[in-house]
Amino acid sequence: MKTLWQNCHAATMARGVYSIIEDAAIVTQGEHIHWIGPRAELPAGDYPTVNDLNGAWVTPGLIDCHTHTVFGGNRSGEFEQRLQGVSYAEIAAAGGGIASTVRATRAASEDELFASAAKRLKSLMRDGVTTVEIKSGYGLDLASERKMLRVIRRLGAELPVSVRSTCLAAHALPPEYQDRADDYIEHICAEMLPALAAEGLVDAVDAFCEYLAFSPEQVERVFLTAQRLGLPVKLHAEQLSSLNGSSLAARYQALSADHLEFMTEDDAKAMAASGTVAVLLPGAFYFLRETQLPPMDALRKHGVKIAVASDLNPGTSPALSLRLMLNMACTCLRLTPEEALAGATIHAAQALGMASTHGSLEAGKVADFVAWHIERPADLAYWLGGDLEKRVVRHGVEID
Repeated sequence: MKTLWQNCHAATMARGVYSIIEDAAIVTQGEHIHWIGPRAELPAGDYPTVNDLNGAWVTPGLIDCHTHTVFGGNRSGEFEQRLQGVSYAEIAAAGGGIASTVRATRAASEDELFASAAKRLKSLMRDGVTTVEIKSGYGLDLASERKMLRVIRRLGAELPVSVRSTCLAAHALPPEYQDRADDYIEHICAEMLPALAAEGLVDAVDAFCEYLAFSPEQVERVFLTAQRLGLPVKLHAEQLSSLNGSSLAARYQALSADHLEFMTEDDAKAMAASGTVAVLLPGAFYFLRETQLPPMDALRKHGVKIAVASDLNPGTSPALSLRLMLNMACTCLRLTPEEALAGATIHAAQALGMASTHGSLEAGKVADFVAWHIERPADLAYWLGGDLEKRVVRHGVEID
């Protein structure tokens, strides 16, 4: 059965630009877009259900391609400490930072983690997000990573949102492996990843390549294991220093390299050649009051696809609005509103390996879209917060 959605304008985001269709019509059939184009060219046919969108602007459903939505505890106290002059290193030395979230996550039950994560995920969904990636990485042992990944799968099963699950066991060094990073990497490669992948809990593998986390050589061991398991890879790279992690990611045809404040032009060239997406995380940039901008000119010059994500996490980006990240991407990182919207639709889909089915309004793709009551597409990056009037359609069905 076909459903007609009309009396709207569409920013299809095909090819990473607005690709506007004035006075558009969209025909959905089941979970997919059957046809989209100018209403004057609508094919003759029987449309049992017709929806009037009242002049709205329709975009693809927003895609948040980098989040850490599942975690235990709260680190607002550390935020307060940093504003009072306590350094991140001092907080970590006192047992704070990622270590405090690991303790809280390990202590929380699966139901407790699900309940808290569902609240955060619903905030993103109210902002027009229809697809989200969620990472593990606050368990750092097999049982706790499995618990997180089970919660991630459950979120996708119980809420009307598509969820991709990424194993980030190589996020930080757990306390039981203090000063034994190589041994922990071996544990990840020999035991954790094979077990979790065999249980169907992992869609991709990520790691944190940084001087305070894991070296490029250690990350490469994780990538080789992921490769043997048939899993795509992603990487936290160049957030705090230049280790050429993004070039390493490109050598392994990573879906994305994320953060990238300290990446070089050579890194950009490597990413362009491999098709690795640059995921920018303006929430962390803002929250940590960073000053080193990602090399936007180099990314544009070499044609690297740029995505934008919330990086929702308890320590460095407690962001509950992807639309706010679009504004920050423009005001802090110098993207245009068109680039920012592409970064949360078609390029975000590419960063998740989903560009063939998601991220733009095209016939054959999944019918995930948002009808926004705004004056122009740039409004999505213009308005700071709030709840813009909208109708959200996922898999061809309107959701509350």
